[in-house]
Amino acid sequence: MSGKYMVVDPLERLDIIKGLASEVRVKILKLLGTEGPKNVNQIAEHLGLPQSTVSSNLQILEDTGLIFTRSQKARKGSQKICHSAFTEILVAFNDEPAERRNDKIEVAMPLGLYTKCDVSAPCGLCSPEGVIGLLDVPQTFLDPGRMRAGLLWFNRGFVEYQFPNNPMLAEVTPRSLDVSMELSSEVPGTSDNWPSDICLHVNGVEVGTWTSPGDFGDKRGKFTPEWWKLAGSQYGMLKTWSVNGQGTFVDGEKVSNVTLRDLDLAAHKSIRMRVGVSEDAEHPGGINIFGRGFGDHDQDILLRINI
Repeated sequence: MSGKYMVVDPLERLDIIKGLASEVRVKILKLLGTEGPKNVNQIAEHLGLPQSTVSSNLQILEDTGLIFTRSQKARKGSQKICHSAFTEILVAFNDEPAERRNDKIEVAMPLGLYTKCDVSAPCGLCSPEGVIGLLDVPQTFLDPGRMRAGLLWFNRGFVEYQFPNNPMLAEVTPRSLDVSMELSSEVPGTSDNWPSDICLHVNGVEVGTWTSPGDFGDKRGKFTPEWWKLAGSQYGMLKTWSVNGQGTFVDGEKVSNVTLRDLDLAAHKSIRMRVGVSEDAEHPGGINIFGRGFGDHDQDILLRINI
């Protein structure tokens, strides 16, 4: 599973070191990281601990940013659901800049922070707490509440994200560029046989298309909230577009001859990433994009530059 990583300078973030200095808190992090979001009662039951003990340790983890919580409707009022913020934490004892470690630069973009969109119905946005705006109304994609989105879908069109051009700022030469996100087709209800051609553009260049086989609803997504109807899209497939000197690949399979040179990253102050379904697609089966709080992979849209 792809995840979110954190590099810690122990002198600057002693709070995180202290946050990890507890067997209970480490067990909580491992539980959330392996089994997904849970409420306080579920964590206490799984670890065999009093709810008060779990609550106090969760507060420490939340204060240090190692977990985050979201409110979710319950039978009586609402409940807090705890999410792990990181899958790996590296404690660094050297002075190498964090963004250069492991020869890669990563930026995780929340699903709702697109800078441009043009979508057609059926379409919609959801946060882990509920529906955002009106369903099947494209103008809802301009709602400020979109910043909280964990799931979005539309029939045709695109959403575009603007990432900082960190390689240019760091004055390094990239070897390859990866874009990773969880995707599926979009059909009213669900169908595992509903192909859709999902296309990725970077800096205005069409880099390659992946054909999603369907819109999956045979089981609840690992991170999909309980309030989301089971008849709706539940999860997708985690796909990675990779652009290097030999071409563009999706999960290792070559899909086009577009190379990193064609993207001309050095000529742009930002990296624009557009994903969607074209009007002339052979299989115009719509798109679901799953972010944090939905689907099987609790991650944002991830841009990775390998240097």
